[in-house]
Amino acid sequence: MTGPTMLYLIKQLELAVRSRLDELLRPESITPLQYTALTVLERHADLSTAALARNAFVTDQSAADMVAVLEERGLIARLRDPADRRRRVLRLTEPGVALLDRVRDQVAAVEAGMLAPLTDREAAAFRRYVIACRGALAEHPPH
Repeated sequence: MTGPTMLYLIKQLELAVRSRLDELLRPESITPLQYTALTVLERHADLSTAALARNAFVTDQSAADMVAVLEERGLIARLRDPADRRRRVLRLTEPGVALLDRVRDQVAAVEAGMLAPLTDREAAAFRRYVIACRGALAEHPPH
């Protein structure tokens, strides 16, 4: 092998994306992990904290801490599960949706900038490859 390993390159890409997102999200006073949690709840309402942790790629404890912060800020709500009144689930609030709407175009621009060197066909293939690689390593297959 002549160059850096794929794992090294993927980590470098992740760090570059995180750096851009840190910059972009700083005015909203949220972290990239908190942003990820909000987008997960946008796609999947009524998740438990444990399910949010799995979908946001954080530990249960980190998710619990993050949920407390996001709930305190009014970006998410903890509600009784309509299917099981003993269980509490998480849901994005209107202020949470508004925050995502404010940053949506900027986040899309970061992704577009990352993919700019690729053709549309290469970008679609890259997406498939990333999904396949993540699936190969996931304890829980993606939803």
